[in-house]
Amino acid sequence: MIGLLQRVAHADVRVGDDMIARIDRGILVFVGVERDDDASHAARLAERLLTYRVFPDANGKMNLDVLAIGGGVLLVPQFTLAADTGVGTRASFTSAASPETARELYEQLVAAVRRKLPHTQTGRFGADMQVHLTNDGPVTFSLRT
Repeated sequence: MIGLLQRVAHADVRVGDDMIARIDRGILVFVGVERDDDASHAARLAERLLTYRVFPDANGKMNLDVLAIGGGVLLVPQFTLAADTGVGTRASFTSAASPETARELYEQLVAAVRRKLPHTQTGRFGADMQVHLTNDGPVTFSLRT
């Protein structure tokens, strides 16, 4: 699984005219699911997202995770993260999981994160979403399991 983690001052997701999710300071994570991913990948990505140190401590060093700062988490499914972009000028999605598998593993990831952070927000799987964010830093990391 792929988690494109961004430290944000705030972020929200809209579907049409409806705001379906919103966080203030925390992490926005775009989530991609690859063909060979399974439940262990979802559990490992959840652990990494919650403990990845991207927030500054009193000395300005990135030593704090989202739990330590009491921040928000917004998980957004993003199919295109699983694209193969190595050749040509059009992405191939042969490495992406099937929609059914991707939905199941995304939901497992959400459940695992919510066990530690019940107010976790989410995008809507399969929807055309508009994501608005203010990247704080900017700070962005690509995590893979």
